[in-house]
Amino acid sequence: MSSTKVGGWLKGATVKRGGLSSQLASSSRLTPNTAQPQTTSLSMFSGGVKDSTGKTQEYSSQDDQCPVCKSDRYLNPKLRLLVSSCYHKMCESCIDRLFTLGPAPCPVCSKILRKMAFAPQTFEDLTVEKEVAVRRRMHKDFNKRKEDFIDLKSYNDYLEWVEELTFNLINDIDVAETEAEIAQFKAENAAIIEQNMQTDERAAQELREEEERERAEREARMREMRSQEDAERAEREKEKNELIDRLQSSDAPAHKLVKQARTEAQKRVQRATAGLNLGARSASQLLRSRAAMAVPDPPHVPLSDDWWDYSDRFTLRDNYDDPMSDAVRADVDGIFRAGGYRVKESWERAIRFAVAGLDLRPLDSSPDVVMSTA
Repeated sequence: MSSTKVGGWLKGATVKRGGLSSQLASSSRLTPNTAQPQTTSLSMFSGGVKDSTGKTQEYSSQDDQCPVCKSDRYLNPKLRLLVSSCYHKMCESCIDRLFTLGPAPCPVCSKILRKMAFAPQTFEDLTVEKEVAVRRRMHKDFNKRKEDFIDLKSYNDYLEWVEELTFNLINDIDVAETEAEIAQFKAENAAIIEQNMQTDERAAQELREEEERERAEREARMREMRSQEDAERAEREKEKNELIDRLQSSDAPAHKLVKQARTEAQKRVQRATAGLNLGARSASQLLRSRAAMAVPDPPHVPLSDDWWDYSDRFTLRDNYDDPMSDAVRADVDGIFRAGGYRVKESWERAIRFAVAGLDLRPLDSSPDVVMSTA
């Protein structure tokens, strides 16, 4: 079939042809050597890796070279290669030179391309780039769920069919027929596709809202902790100033005043700690109370079945012709033996298994086979 399926980051937005007006309006502000990484006439799914800000991470290497003009980073340190909808790389200068006047064939495969049919490269291997783009497109259109089918077999057949279509698109097998099947499926299941898209969007929105709530809670806790630290710092400063005033105005010994101030500070810290550790103490008290509960311990009932250890079927000898255990038996210092290991126990276990299998029928179930325990 196909290679391993790519995970949830295949979900991504697409840029369609309908957005050309805004692009043309802003093209006058771009430099002539800037190739706009937009889409093909239909839709180009690209940009598999994004950073924390949602910006597409662009792949580049010191060994990059344009396959058309053979320019490399040694000749052009600012070389930027873009990928076409047929997944061939070209530099921005070649894209401007070949496609500025209108559609033109690809220099590599002769497929008709437009200047907008180029996007940044996000993976080192263009095969991976293509598979990511195809799977992202298929995930967007083929989003039916298991509950949309009458049984599990129908759902599994659907998944297998989708994987076959994906495999064909990735490997350029019967592309026209595959595109026709995709178009027919989209036309017949437009309502379900739209409904599932809205469900996915709601789930994503709920996840974003949950993350936002957690972030707000973390910030609130951080603000509360900072306010407590500020209050604690102000309280210590206040106590320090009060102690200085007391030492200046009081006739009592200094060591008594300092001791009294330290005692008051310790009480204040204990009160603050008691408030912070209330939840932890409550949890620990709950665990201790559960541990103190009397848990009934029913008496152990030994096995009462007719277990047979086959010890009456064999007689264990003290020595066997066993080359595998010669080194262990000759090891007087016990270097090869783990704690409690005895070769005799291995022999007994092997013989016990052997005699236990005497009652089993052989693989040849012919009635002429006679079982023997000799």
